[in-house]
Amino acid sequence: MIQAVRVGSSVTIGQGRPLALIAGPDVIESEASALRHAEAISRVAGRFKVPFIFKCSFDKANRTSLGGYRGPGLKKGLAILRKVKAGIGVPVLSDVHGVEQVKPAAEVLDCLQVPAFLSRQTDLLLAVGRAGKPVNVKKGQFLAPWDMKAVVQKLESTGNRRILLCERGTSFGYNYLVNDMRSLGVMRSLGYPVVFDAGHSTQLPGGLKSSSGGQAEFIPLLARAAVAAGCDALFVEVHEDPAKALCDGPSSLPLKGLPGMLDQLVAIREALSRR
Repeated sequence: MIQAVRVGSSVTIGQGRPLALIAGPDVIESEASALRHAEAISRVAGRFKVPFIFKCSFDKANRTSLGGYRGPGLKKGLAILRKVKAGIGVPVLSDVHGVEQVKPAAEVLDCLQVPAFLSRQTDLLLAVGRAGKPVNVKKGQFLAPWDMKAVVQKLESTGNRRILLCERGTSFGYNYLVNDMRSLGVMRSLGYPVVFDAGHSTQLPGGLKSSSGGQAEFIPLLARAAVAAGCDALFVEVHEDPAKALCDGPSSLPLKGLPGMLDQLVAIREALSRR
């Protein structure tokens, strides 16, 4: 039996629940941008009756180059996410990169996210677990899916059972990621809902030398495969104009493409439910 994880007051992810959507621009570009994207995505998700969590990073500490845009930072970024939460009425999720960020982030966020590169960092996992909020841990590109058992055990040692496990692709040679859909079943066997990151799975890390490239045209394809394989939530970065995004534009889904993709994903999920 898969543990159901409640995020905020409006979203529950897990077995027998509707497919959930975790989406938003990769990084907070401005307050107006965050509010605009959250409202637009919420409207689309509502049309398809898909529970929605707004994701946007206040700081991207793992940019390829020193000059890459990182976001507004902890204090200003959390203030913006607080306004999104209050103004749009949706749960909010963002990354934490260090133990010192966990406490202030937990005062605002409905779900704390551990980035893939930090998925084995014991001190960070323990701090996030002790915060008592739902935790979304991205499986490191360097980990096998069964390696996430140790990650789960670290979080469970804090008494936290509100855990989501997120697949975002596995390193395959230089600047390339691949997906093995068996990983969703392996991680789900650990007893917690699985999330599939369709955007970052198309990323080409460092593929543009000074920044990451991507193959966003494959996002809907991978999303369909993951929903058919039984993921509980879809994670995807969505931007109104990916070509102008300040971070990860090449692996972001254009906002105009979201309705068509959700239409297909809901149909797949409903077909599985009927059986």
